[in-house]
Amino acid sequence: MTNDVDSKPLRCAVVGLGYWGPNLVRVLHEIPEAEVVYACDLEPKQLKKVGARYPVVSLTTDYDKILADDSVDAVLIATKIGSHHALAEAALKAGKHVFVEKPMAASSEQALELIELAERRGLTLMPGHTFLYSPPVDKCRELIQSGELGEIYFISMSRVNLGKHQPDVSVIWDLGPHDFSILGYWLEETPVRVSAICRSCIVESIPDVAFIDLEYPSGTIANVELSWLAPSKLRRTTIVGSRKMIVYDDTSNEPVRVFDSGVNTPDPATFGEFRITYRVGDILSPNIEAVEPLQSELADFCTAIRLGSKPRSSARLGLDVVELIEAIDASIQAAVAPASTLQVPV
Repeated sequence: MTNDVDSKPLRCAVVGLGYWGPNLVRVLHEIPEAEVVYACDLEPKQLKKVGARYPVVSLTTDYDKILADDSVDAVLIATKIGSHHALAEAALKAGKHVFVEKPMAASSEQALELIELAERRGLTLMPGHTFLYSPPVDKCRELIQSGELGEIYFISMSRVNLGKHQPDVSVIWDLGPHDFSILGYWLEETPVRVSAICRSCIVESIPDVAFIDLEYPSGTIANVELSWLAPSKLRRTTIVGSRKMIVYDDTSNEPVRVFDSGVNTPDPATFGEFRITYRVGDILSPNIEAVEPLQSELADFCTAIRLGSKPRSSARLGLDVVELIEAIDASIQAAVAPASTLQVPV
């Protein structure tokens, strides 16, 4: 392995060619920092699709073949969550840098094991939290960090659509990592309190709708709505500050809108003089650069390998996300109680 900035493109293997893996192959072919030398999947049909488009890529169902090839610099894993730990662990032990799609592992214990193994071997381990490289998300972070919004009172996030139901994980594990990683990136802190409620509407024991409340050390609170059951796709976030507010809509032609609106509360001499006034000002839609987040993400992965630097989507952030999901699952289990135990005041 080399950390030489001027070296040839990193030789990469993509493992898992279902929904997201082919996108990794495509983007790695488009960026100058890398080249795909292997594509791996247990399904020959999936291999055939990739091979038809990229005939120079070696196709295999044998993961051990990739691990044994010393010319492979990095392995990118886009398989089911339950397989992330074993595949990533094997690649790290074989001396490969590892990119693993979100969430990084199926438990915080597994995630920590991978982090410690990567650190001991001096290898890059990066979870695939693609939204951290989204220009609209970057713009929101810039506005938050600059203080232009003032104190952040609360954030409301909705990530819903009709499908895609997963057979092995809940909607929290599937969609939640997007919003949890974004919140960590924006606020640079982890929650001190979580509470959640969910329901398994279609498949018993696999929650497909969840409402999650988070409280942060700064006082900011957040509500996250996740669902595979909605009449239309919605990716909408509202950020409310003491000075200004933001609506971030990932499906809009104007993904970020800044509202110069708020509440004025002058300091009264007496309670009788107390008045609240509402301020409704201009709405600004800042120019957002059109850049594919996955390109920026994989370029950051390559840079981290070459320079030994920490990527924006760091392994520690990936661990924070998994720990938060575990706390949410624990909250859901603790909150389960029969309706008869609830006391309704008369």
